[in-house]
Amino acid sequence: MREVLAQAAFQLFLERGFERTTVDDIVARAGVGRRSFFRYFPSKEDVVFPDHERCLAEMTEFLAAVDDGDPVGAVCDAARIVLRMYAADPEFSVQRYRLTREVPGLRTYELSVVRRYEQTLAGHLRGRFGADGDGELRAEVIAASVVAAHNNGLRLWLRSGGAGDPEAAVDHALDLVRDVWERPAEPSPALEKQAERQAEKRAGNRAGNPVPAGGFTTGSGDNEVIVMVAAKGTPMWRVVQQIEAAVGES
Repeated sequence: MREVLAQAAFQLFLERGFERTTVDDIVARAGVGRRSFFRYFPSKEDVVFPDHERCLAEMTEFLAAVDDGDPVGAVCDAARIVLRMYAADPEFSVQRYRLTREVPGLRTYELSVVRRYEQTLAGHLRGRFGADGDGELRAEVIAASVVAAHNNGLRLWLRSGGAGDPEAAVDHALDLVRDVWERPAEPSPALEKQAERQAEKRAGNRAGNPVPAGGFTTGSGDNEVIVMVAAKGTPMWRVVQQIEAAVGES
């Protein structure tokens, strides 16, 4: 019955447009009553995405059963469940993609569905990384990366009209995610230098004896240049004071 209602709805959407099709029109085309429609779909928007609830349940079940040894690989494999759902019926998937591009309300609804997938992946990763420190952030960022990579490959296939192998583009995109997030985390050189400067500044403040700044001039006339030399951790007010003094002397 779910499939019958979905097929009847899409026939009408293509004939009349989404906005001009009512639930009464759909049940009349399907030959059932309104009660039957609302038993399967809470709204007209839901009939455009008849398989996402089942797919989300399958993803949740899959993640609950996977080995903990490769969490990034697990969420990438979970995303492929969504891909297989789309690939199982290319004609319907392409029609839905085109329809969601034309109807802003459906696009918004689709984004809410995608967000539920992302939250499911992030929840699994939080269970592996922990919710403290960077664990929660890492989980959210990886989940968003997986969804973005999956959707990029999937939309390439949908925009082509469902031609070719949809798994090729998605696999390539997900491999990039794994290349980035399965490497051991390396500290950023810029962050290391910033940490060093902050440590030196704190050490100078604790000692209460910051190294004074000094300046000198070179050249003459319009070509005169002021060179300022200051140790790390020198307070900015002292640097400015020395610059002003050098400018006044010149």
